[in-house]
This record gives sequence, C-alpha cells and structure tokens, in this order.
Amino acid sequence: MQSPQVQPFFDEPTNTFSYVVRDPASSACAIIDSVLDFDYAAGRTDLRSADQIIDYIREQGLNVEWILETHVHADHLSAAPYLHETLGGKTGIGARIVEVQEIFGKAFNAGTDFARDGSQFDCLFEEGDTLTIGQLQGKVLHTPGHTPACLTYVFGDAAFVGDTLFMPDYGTARCDFPGGDARVLFRSIQKVLSLPGDTRLFLCHDYKGPDRETFNPETTVAEQRKSNIHVQEGTTEDEFVAMREERDATLGMPRLIIPSVQVNMRAGEMPPAESNGQVYLKVPLNFF
Repeated sequence: MQSPQVQPFFDEPTNTFSYVVRDPASSACAIIDSVLDFDYAAGRTDLRSADQIIDYIREQGLNVEWILETHVHADHLSAAPYLHETLGGKTGIGARIVEVQEIFGKAFNAGTDFARDGSQFDCLFEEGDTLTIGQLQGKVLHTPGHTPACLTYVFGDAAFVGDTLFMPDYGTARCDFPGGDARVLFRSIQKVLSLPGDTRLFLCHDYKGPDRETFNPETTVAEQRKSNIHVQEGTTEDEFVAMREERDATLGMPRLIIPSVQVNMRAGEMPPAESNGQVYLKVPLNFF
C-alpha cells in the first residue's frame, strides 16, 4: 500500500491542523484544510499560517496539485485563494457544498450574486470519486453528519477525516449546526472505522484530552475502534445519538463561526466589496 509523506501545521488559536500531503515518488503534493489567520476584534486578516505552508513547499521543491477542504469550516477561515494564487493547484470540496451554500446563503442574505452551485471550487467530489497526487492514488469517502458536505480523503495508508473524529480521548464532532445529524455522523464514522486498522487518521482539530499535555494530529483506525470515548467498538447507534445530542445541547457556538462560514462557503473568498469599496462581514442576530 502507498504511504504518503504528511507534514502537519498547527494553528493553536483555532486548534486547527493543516496538512501538506506528498507523493513519496515525486514532488507532487496537496494542501488540506489551510488556515487564514483572523483577528476578530480588529476585523483583520493575516497570512502567517499560509506563508508557513508556502515556505515549506518552496524549501522542499514541491509542486501543488490540489488544495482540498474536508468541509466548510465553522471555526477558521480558509486560505485557499491565497495558496491557489501563489502556488497553483486545483481546489476541491464535497459536492454537497451546494446544500451548505443554500443554508448559509439565506442565513447571511448573500443575494443573487452569490452562486449556490459550488462553482467557486474547481472540483466537487462525490462518494467513490478518485484523485491523484503525482503517482499517489486517492479516493473520496462522503462522511456527513457534522455538515452535509463533509469528506474524508484517503491516500494509501493515510486518511484525512476533517471534523468527523477527534483523538480517542476527545471523541467526535458536534452535529448541531444547520444540516448536521448525529445519526448520519455515526454511520459516517463506521465507514471510516471500516478502513484497515493501521490506517493513519489525520485530524482537522485537537483540543487535548484531560490527561494529555500535547496536541496530536494523528491516530489510527485501530486506536479509534479500541478507545474513542464516544464511539468505540460496541457503541450502538442509539447510544451515540443520545450522547451526541445531549452533549451538543450544552455547547456554545465556535468563536469564529460567523466570519468563517461567510468566507468558506465562497471557497475562502471574501464577500464582494460594497459601494464604498469596503468589504464587510455580517452578523445575523438570533440566528445561531
């Protein structure tokens, strides 16, 4: 089985892992789940996290073929447009982005100028689709539940699961965002856990479990089956749904959900400037 080289990058303010995934037989690579730094209080963006990835790719002499999103993130802004402009590569996300765009296009009253057909991305992936990074073969698993458009990208012995799973000591993704569904998430997780036990799972986030002092981007299917606190072997669907819905009812909204969704539903682009030339992000009152 092919085994890609994976370089994680961690953004601690949003607890987000981004990845550069490299074909070991060539200089081809992909970027998964990039971060655009954002100071919410000041309304100011910054490119430091994206520039770290750019510097690494240039130092390693890599060629970017894909800039991929596992889903429309609600906790950080994507740097995909900047990376695409700087490094090239095609952008991709799940085909059900159209559902997310419909939901949040209405929430933010984005108007008719905002296309709700996923056309902001170069490629919309369905279950079972394939893609390549150089000679590295990849396949797409549709793993909704956290959002309708969530994907897992599988390249050889490495799977990039987005927010579907966290480290075993932290559990699973919330399902209370518009379009989320705990029962659907349980079934998506079973799809991931049916991969070979030694499959490396790379997570979009880590928040550290109660007895752990370091952030960790990686686990395995076998570790998740054995000890995930929410969904280990033997956990029934009804047990998981009851736990997840009870837990979700106690959670506040992510700090950056309002700016993140407005930007990420546009593939990382900002809303169009208004008549004064200024770009604005909206705050829908009492929606979330």
